[in-house]
Amino acid sequence: MMGQQGSGQEQLFYAFNLEAHVPQDHLLRGIDRFVDLSELREHLAPFCSHTRRLSIDPVLMIRMLIVGYCFGVRSERRLCEKVHLNLAYRRCGRLGLEDAIPDHSMFSKNRHGRFRDSDTLRHVLEKVLRRCMSEGLVGGEGFDVDASVVRADANRVRGVPGEQAVGSMGSEGVPGAVREYPAALEQTNPSEPAPKSKSLTDPAARYTVAPGGPAFYGYSTNYLADLRSGVIVDVEATPALRRAELNATKTMLARVEERFELKPQRLVGDTAYGTAAMLEWMVNDKVIAPHVSVWDKFERTDGSFGRSEFVFEAEHDRYVCPAGKYLKSAWRSNQKNPYR
Repeated sequence: MMGQQGSGQEQLFYAFNLEAHVPQDHLLRGIDRFVDLSELREHLAPFCSHTRRLSIDPVLMIRMLIVGYCFGVRSERRLCEKVHLNLAYRRCGRLGLEDAIPDHSMFSKNRHGRFRDSDTLRHVLEKVLRRCMSEGLVGGEGFDVDASVVRADANRVRGVPGEQAVGSMGSEGVPGAVREYPAALEQTNPSEPAPKSKSLTDPAARYTVAPGGPAFYGYSTNYLADLRSGVIVDVEATPALRRAELNATKTMLARVEERFELKPQRLVGDTAYGTAAMLEWMVNDKVIAPHVSVWDKFERTDGSFGRSEFVFEAEHDRYVCPAGKYLKSAWRSNQKNPYR
């Protein structure tokens, strides 16, 4: 017999338990168990006005951003919609069924206001890192470093040559962040050459080329992570420029050592970090063993072979020279001469 949903009068009262409707094995339950934001309000107190109307709870905003990070919701407008509809997201934000969701514009205002002035996001990152250290997840014996290119919200067509960019930013009607950029650039990089193209919409972004696609304006998000656990110990955002990524690595290593007394014995990175200056800094200045491929850009015209022309045979633990000879590492061989 076919059933049919009743269409009678709606109930006047409902008994609903939000806790019972979120699965016990949900990802956000595990995260919520260890996220402690009790010090956030105290951290932000000096940056809040005492005479204006009440602001949105910063703890709620950070919890919502954690939800967006965990589930890949990059749009703040979309994040507010999802928190409004999803019971697990509401529970993570300590929201009841009838509690209002903050407007998406509040995230932008706080990121460029209170959060930026107080360095709130770094405060949260370091709070989480200290918890990971207390739980024994981060030892600091070895770190790996890498950079991810993030596309800027700037049209690649609406750019001007780098030499004209600074003179084009003094006009009225240009956003404050754009007007601030030339002075900041001159202060931090007085000898930095002008880029090929500069965006007037987002001048801090760098014109870069990603493999398999056209050039675009972008940034680099530099990560320093613990090798054993994969926990991120520091982050630094820079323009998408190789020199800036190397400087960011030095900044992150110095900051982690100063604030957490973590100094790695080895650092792992790709060829981008294998410049002579960077390797010299790691070995001689910081006494860190570099596990980095050497960046060999030397063009040889004397008939000698470059590093890229040697082929490594893992089975025999040796390199094959283009001339047919073999090369073994001297520290792995008992032979006085590694060539044979």
